[in-house]
Amino acid sequence: MKKIITLLVIVFTTVVSAQEINWVTLEEAVELQKKNPKKIMMDVYTSWCGPCKMLDRNTFKNKDVAAYVNKNYYAVKFNAEGEKEVTFKGKTYKNPKYNPAKAKRRNSQHQLAGAFSVRSYPTMLFLDEKGELITPVVGYKTPQQLELYLKMFKKDEHKGMETQEAFNEYYKAFKYEFKG
Repeated sequence: MKKIITLLVIVFTTVVSAQEINWVTLEEAVELQKKNPKKIMMDVYTSWCGPCKMLDRNTFKNKDVAAYVNKNYYAVKFNAEGEKEVTFKGKTYKNPKYNPAKAKRRNSQHQLAGAFSVRSYPTMLFLDEKGELITPVVGYKTPQQLELYLKMFKKDEHKGMETQEAFNEYYKAFKYEFKG
């Protein structure tokens, strides 16, 4: 009986401590911005991308990352080689060369990924409260590496950085708080 209770406590603790990011579509994020302006963090991924899967598993499932993103951003997950139509800023984007037989491997690039000039995966796009691109952040990031960008963009601290040296100083002075 003690083993069962212990097992139930462990399972319950794991379920309670695991926090998920509240992913929405880009259209939903833009609508939500009208009521409650927040920046958008858009995870641009592909189904075959190993670092994209690591980002999901190691970074986006981190409780500190999930809590911060849910509080301060609208999070969008976008398959850069998917078939879904997306309407953004009055224009509809498609993937006209999408091949369903290649759904789990390399496929043609979606027009929206091309419009944002995404060239590698994963890429996280950060958009401001009006849906304007702040910058892409390319590649796998640990929770702590992503923390720097999440907090910098949330506080608009990027606006004063005109040089690489300014970013380097910000990077050196940054105090990491996320665990994991």
